[in-house]
Amino acid sequence: MAAEDCETVPLQEYLAAVRDSDLRFEAERDRRYTEVNLEREKALKIKETADRRALELAREIQTYKDEKANELRSQIESERGKYVTQEQLAAITREHTAEIKPLADFVASQQGRQGGQESQRTSTGDLMTRAIAAISLFVAIVVGIWLMTHPSG
Repeated sequence: MAAEDCETVPLQEYLAAVRDSDLRFEAERDRRYTEVNLEREKALKIKETADRRALELAREIQTYKDEKANELRSQIESERGKYVTQEQLAAITREHTAEIKPLADFVASQQGRQGGQESQRTSTGDLMTRAIAAISLFVAIVVGIWLMTHPSG
């Protein structure tokens, strides 16, 4: 570049142009900061809305879980006493065994007094034992059904 190609500008004009450029730069910077702040506010509002909705959903889910737990609790409470417990079944079995014991003793005594072949006594004894077991089973089933349909407590 030759000295003749250069244009001379008075200092006052140059400083005014620099100042004008600085003002435009600052205005652009302020505008961008303002835009960023506006977008940040929008993002914050969106986040707050999302957080609020998440809390509502969590509340709804918890309410649903509580309702289902209450329904299950009510169902369990309503079914309580409908089924025979192990203690009740054991008691019924003891009662039936006590009731059938005289019959079993009688059968055993009759078998002991009977003369005849051993196989005949064994088959008669097996038949009586099976009959007693079948009657006991039948009575236990009937009592169990009765206890399920007529709760005591």
